[in-house]
Amino acid sequence: MVSIDPKAIPGHVACVMDGNGRWAQQRGLPRIEGHKQGEHALFEAVEGALELGIDWLTVYAFSTENWKRPPDEVKFLINFNEEILDRRKHELHEMGVQIRFIGRRDWRVPKGLIRRMDEAAELTRKNKKMVFTIAFNYGGRAEIIDAMKQLMASGVSPDKVTEKMLARQLYDPDMPDVDLMIRTSGEYRTSNFLLWQLAYSEMLFTEELWPDFTRHSMRDAVAEYQSRSRRYGGVTA
Repeated sequence: MVSIDPKAIPGHVACVMDGNGRWAQQRGLPRIEGHKQGEHALFEAVEGALELGIDWLTVYAFSTENWKRPPDEVKFLINFNEEILDRRKHELHEMGVQIRFIGRRDWRVPKGLIRRMDEAAELTRKNKKMVFTIAFNYGGRAEIIDAMKQLMASGVSPDKVTEKMLARQLYDPDMPDVDLMIRTSGEYRTSNFLLWQLAYSEMLFTEELWPDFTRHSMRDAVAEYQSRSRRYGGVTA
């Protein structure tokens, strides 16, 4: 068991849950079986974050680019995310987890899924133990564009725009910057995830496929985070 300093826990951890399809293919299974196994890994991550005392956990469930996947897989992912919310929102509520969502709610997102999102958010809105944010139909560039549109619509002069003003127009203005981003499956990209919030985050890229991710994986990631020196553009003595 790796040693963890309880006084240096990252406040906000974000996960790019990658490798579900490859996990299934390695086992001669349909890609959707990897997504099903990914649900178990997701709740391992949630429980691991709770055990460590992480305040915010954000996961990349479905990107604005994921609509390009095969129609059968897209349909499965839409239905699967709706089913997860229906089946697991009460479990998360009992854990003291507050569920939030970020992303565009455009014509492509089924009304039934939006209803499930709103029900989960309302059920858990008073919970304080951890904020669990699901990024669905989300893109970092889209978020920044939408924030700029809001500023323009409010009549703010371009020479008056500041970082704080733009940050208040993001999908969730309360969301703190990410301290640690974890991406599984050996890919070394952010893939348009939380571009604004990742500005100074520590990034950890692991070969582990997402369905194999456990609470111990989360603990190892936090241990790696604690071994690093965050300078925010400055220098250490």
